[in-house]
Amino acid sequence: MATPRKEQSTNTENLQTLAQACDVNEVLLQISLRWKMQILYCIAEDVSQFSTLKRMFPTLSDQVLSKRLKELKEEALVVTEDIENTIPPQIRYSPTAKGKELLKIILDLHHWGLKWKITGNDYCQLNVVSGKL
Repeated sequence: MATPRKEQSTNTENLQTLAQACDVNEVLLQISLRWKMQILYCIAEDVSQFSTLKRMFPTLSDQVLSKRLKELKEEALVVTEDIENTIPPQIRYSPTAKGKELLKIILDLHHWGLKWKITGNDYCQLNVVSGKL
């Protein structure tokens, strides 16, 4: 469990300054939490129950999975639906229009990263030799 952030810490002040400067930083902070976008992606791909999500990510703890699902629901990125006539009661997760729109952006970022990904140290060497940044 994460410890609460100190209100007077430099890190907290930096985050507040960034948030005031640009809303993008707040969005990036929200979506960058470990597992969050991977879980949303799986839900959009019809992996819609806790147990199936757990099987997709065997190293993910139940506590973190529950926390991320709760965050996704609170942020209106997913909705829940009770599955009728199941014992014990089961829940199905579905992406909202907002969640689907965010996933399009995330997938665009993914494709951008693949396009511009440079392996090894070639990138730095090329820029030093050419004198360009």
